[in-house]
Amino acid sequence: MSAPIAGTVAGADGTAIAYQAEGAEGAPWIVLSNSLATDRRVWDLQMPALLGRYRVLRYDTRGHGQSGAGASPYRFEDVVGDILAVMDALSIPRADFMGVSLGGMTGLALALKAPDRIGKLVCADARADAPAPYKAIWDGNIARLAEVGLSGLAAPTMERWFTEAYRSNPAHAPLLAMVREMIEATSPTGYEGAARLLQSLDLLEHLPKIACPVLYITGEHDPAAPVAVMQAMADRTPGASLTVLPDAAHLSNMEQPAAFDRAIGGFLSLSS
Repeated sequence: MSAPIAGTVAGADGTAIAYQAEGAEGAPWIVLSNSLATDRRVWDLQMPALLGRYRVLRYDTRGHGQSGAGASPYRFEDVVGDILAVMDALSIPRADFMGVSLGGMTGLALALKAPDRIGKLVCADARADAPAPYKAIWDGNIARLAEVGLSGLAAPTMERWFTEAYRSNPAHAPLLAMVREMIEATSPTGYEGAARLLQSLDLLEHLPKIACPVLYITGEHDPAAPVAVMQAMADRTPGASLTVLPDAAHLSNMEQPAAFDRAIGGFLSLSS
C-alpha cells in the first residue's frame, strides 16, 4: 500500500480542486464524488472495501471541503472539467466512478461528455432531471441560506438525509456530528453554485447514450431521489440496474454502509 497523496489542481476555469489519493500502486483507479454540502469524507465508510481492489481518488467538488468556490452558478462543464483536470494531473487515463447525489449526477454527465475516461459508474441517490417542484426546493433553500446561513440549513437538511430512526440512535451521534460539520463548513457560494447547477439538470433524455455499465442505488426513503425516479433512470440507461436499500434515506452509503457495500461489491468486483 503506497502512502496517501493529497494536493490541489487547477480545475476547469482555474478553480483550485483539492484531492486525496490512496491505495496500492498499479491498482485500477476509482474516483469518488461527494454530494452537495459534504466533502470527500462522505465516503469514509466505503474506503475499507474499496482499497481491497482500487487505488481511490477522492476530491472535493468546487465550493466544498478544501476546494475553491469559483463563481456561482456552476455548470456541468465545470464540474466534469474539474474531474478531468485531476485525472490528467495524476496521469489517470480511465477510471471507474462512484458518486452520491450531486456526485452521482456529475458521474452521469462525465459518462456522457467523456465516455472514454470512465469504466463503470455507480450513481447513488441522484436524479437526472429538474421538474418545476424540484427547482422550487432549491429556490427556497437559497433564500433560506441568505437568511440563516449554512448552520440554519443543517438541521432540516439532515432530516432529509437520514431517517428518523437513524437520527434518534445515540450510537450514530459521532457520524451525524461529522455530517453537520461538513454542511456548516460548505462555502455559501459553493452551496448556491451547486444548487443552481441542480436546477439546470437536463440529463434524462440523454441517458440512452451512456455506454458504460451503470449501477443505480437509492435509499428506500430518499425524498430527493425517490425509487420511482431512479427506476425511470435505470430503465432509460442501457443495461443498467437499480438497487434499493431498505431503511435508508438520501445518504444511503452512510446510513446503511454494509448494505451499500454489498450492493456495489459484485458490480465493482470488490474483495470479500
